[in-house]
Amino acid sequence: MKVVLNNIGKKYEGREDFTLRNIDLEIESQDFCVILGPSGCGKTTLLRMIAGLNSISEGDLYFNDKRMNKVPSKDRDIAMVFQSYALYPHMTVYDNMAFSLAMRREQKSVIDARVREAAELLQITNYLHSKPSDISGGQRQRVALGRAMVRKPKVFLMDEPLSNLDAKLREHMRVELVRLHKSLGTTSIYVTHDQTEAMTMATKIVLMNEGKIQQAGKPEEFYNKPANLFVARFIGSPTMNIFQGRIENGQFFAKDNLFKVSPSAADAEAVKAFEGQPVSLGIRSERFLTTATDENVEVRVDVVEMLGKEKILYANLISGDELVISVPGHLHFEEGQSYKFGLDQGALHFFSTETGERINI
Repeated sequence: MKVVLNNIGKKYEGREDFTLRNIDLEIESQDFCVILGPSGCGKTTLLRMIAGLNSISEGDLYFNDKRMNKVPSKDRDIAMVFQSYALYPHMTVYDNMAFSLAMRREQKSVIDARVREAAELLQITNYLHSKPSDISGGQRQRVALGRAMVRKPKVFLMDEPLSNLDAKLREHMRVELVRLHKSLGTTSIYVTHDQTEAMTMATKIVLMNEGKIQQAGKPEEFYNKPANLFVARFIGSPTMNIFQGRIENGQFFAKDNLFKVSPSAADAEAVKAFEGQPVSLGIRSERFLTTATDENVEVRVDVVEMLGKEKILYANLISGDELVISVPGHLHFEEGQSYKFGLDQGALHFFSTETGERINI
């Protein structure tokens, strides 16, 4: 099912400002769309509006071509999985999964077939007669997913369903959720503040901040072509290094003239339009060159973090500005020593310091 949000806004009674406004978004059928953003950005509010749990103050919501603004939640053909699992503690796993179908007065044979089909897919068949308190957090989350699956909805809505799990189990469940999504062939909308979940699971990411969409698109677009400084800083671990400076004669000069860099031929024309203006330069930690170039950045390494296949260098420019550099794990760097690094000219990101918007294509 295709989900379309047209100029959606949300304003709570008694408040002057809109919590959400001007939300335009198309989620194609069978997409795994992840709504990402920091706490308080409005992502859960948006999900609840799609679910029908929160009213829509302005704009239109469509499922395929049907306007859904006033359609009750129970009639939207959706299923929602919550962060807290929301299982009935006095019921068995089987009864928890069967509950919504029983309320619809489905035949017992249909209920049993659907519950066992979902349990087998989620690998929880052996726990059908257990109570939620007798199984692990990961298994409880699978039960919550199974309860949603048995309804065979057109749209799955998930609100930070993995946040209560430990790191290793979250990693495992990410893979399981992607497999589940592909096998079911439904449209999935997933809310999280964890960029790793978004980058590894999504076919489409929607990054929000302060009630507005900052960028929407494929995961690789966020990493390789962030739309603005907020996206650049939010996506990526370590975060993108940002340097303030200006454009002079087609070159970027960092503040205090600590270093300069020439944009690639592909970026030169776009950057030229900002001659004499304040510009921010972004570069990912892995895009520093350890071989000498004509345009080097001299840094002092404060901390070396060994991660096996790579080392993370936490360093400072002479000005005191901090930066993070990722290098192959076999290279040797001493804490407290100064080193020169080049910048990969084909991997530079230029932003207007005034607006924060991306300059180069």
